Parts: sequence; structure tokens; C-alpha cells
Amino acid sequence: MASCHNNNYIMVLIFIFLLAISSKSNAGVEDKVQVSLYYESLCPFCANFIVNQLGKALFQWNLVSIVDLKMVPWGNTQLAPNNTWICQHGPDECTIDIVEACALHLLPQPGLKFKLIECIESLDLQGRHGDWKSCMNSLKIDPKTIMDCYQSRKGFDLGLKFAEETNSLNPPHRFVPWVLVNNYPLQEDYQNFVAYICKAYKGGNKIQACEQHTLIDTNSFKEANFSGVCFRGENKREIPFNYNF
Repeated sequence: MASCHNNNYIMVLIFIFLLAISSKSNAGVEDKVQVSLYYESLCPFCANFIVNQLGKALFQWNLVSIVDLKMVPWGNTQLAPNNTWICQHGPDECTIDIVEACALHLLPQPGLKFKLIECIESLDLQGRHGDWKSCMNSLKIDPKTIMDCYQSRKGFDLGLKFAEETNSLNPPHRFVPWVLVNNYPLQEDYQNFVAYICKAYKGGNKIQACEQHTLIDTNSFKEANFSGVCFRGENKREIPFNYNF
């Protein structure tokens, strides 16, 4: 009988322990700040933001530990008749947007998803966006699943999903990059995103970058740092992209 009681006692302790771990884990997820980036692949301001600001903040400053990042590659693309799209920077942008959409959908690790997109955007800054396939090789990503997605109805459907999400923004996006922190649109102040993340974060992790980035006077920040965007409705090339799946 004593053995039975001891076993029950042990089981109760194990249950309480697992419940505590689960609660702690869930709290960590709930504490994360939601950051959403709406962008297009060949907008130079989007590429600069991803490569030189967002990537640095996430991985060098360890904001990745407190951020849940969502990336939406559609931007200022327009839907046209007969399954055609008009991307602001031409058909190559449509291609890369779809490839990045497939990568976001298929790659299991959030860090790897970002690293692939960061690599492609870095090539764009170098004027070498046509070499985007090399990023999969350098990161040891099997290109087959991503290319199968790109060349099929799946890639098209992902693009339409991102189009609907982008076009449903309230207020509507006026340009890209368009950054939201906990659903709050930063608009022209997007480059101050670290300070907004730090202000929104209510968890217990001590992030050194948050000691250096505070929201004091965002108006002066806008005047001093707003360097440019790709505005909605200013398509550079009216060449339709025909998605042949």
C-alpha cells in the first residue's frame, strides 16, 4: 500500500513539474513582441533594411530572443488580369518575391528562413539579384522543394495570400518597407524599430540593446533618419509577370 501511495505522490510531482515547464514556455511565447515586415524583394530600401538593420538587430543584438518575426513579400505589387502581376521593379522582383514566399512557407527554422532572404537581398544591394540561387547553395539548402513550390500553383497561391494580407492593412500601407510592432504601424519611423520593440517587450529577458534604444522624441528621429522608401503606386516598370504554373 505504501508503495502505491509513493508512486502516486511521485506522479503528482512529475505532473506539477511538467505543468510548470509548460507554463514557463507559454509565457515566453506570449512575451515575444510581434514584428511584421511588409516588403518587396528589389526595393533597395527594403533590402537595406533587411540586411543592414533588421538582421543586425535580430542576430548581433539578440533581439531574436524576444521577437516573433513575420515577413510578407508582396509590397507594392499589383494584380492584373489573366493571372498576371505587375511588380514595381519588374518581373525579376515577382520571381524573387515568390521564391522568398516559398522559403518562408517551407523552411522549418526561422533563422534559416531569414538568412536565405538576407542573402538574396544582399545580392540585390550589390546589383547581383540574378544570382539568387547561389544563396541556397551557400546555406546548404536543398533547392528542390523551394523550386517545386515556385514552379507550381503553390507559389502562386502563396503570392495571392500575401497580396490579400498586404492589401488588408489598416491603415493601408503607403510605401515599403512597412513595419508593424505589435500591430502598430511605425510608418516613417520604421528605422527606429528597435526602440519600439524594446518599449513593447514586457518579458524578463535582459537585452543589452534595449538599454541603448529608447523612444524619446520620434519626431526628431524622423527628420534626422528617414532616408527613403518605395512608394505605393509608383511602379517603375509596367511589364506584366505571367505566372505559368
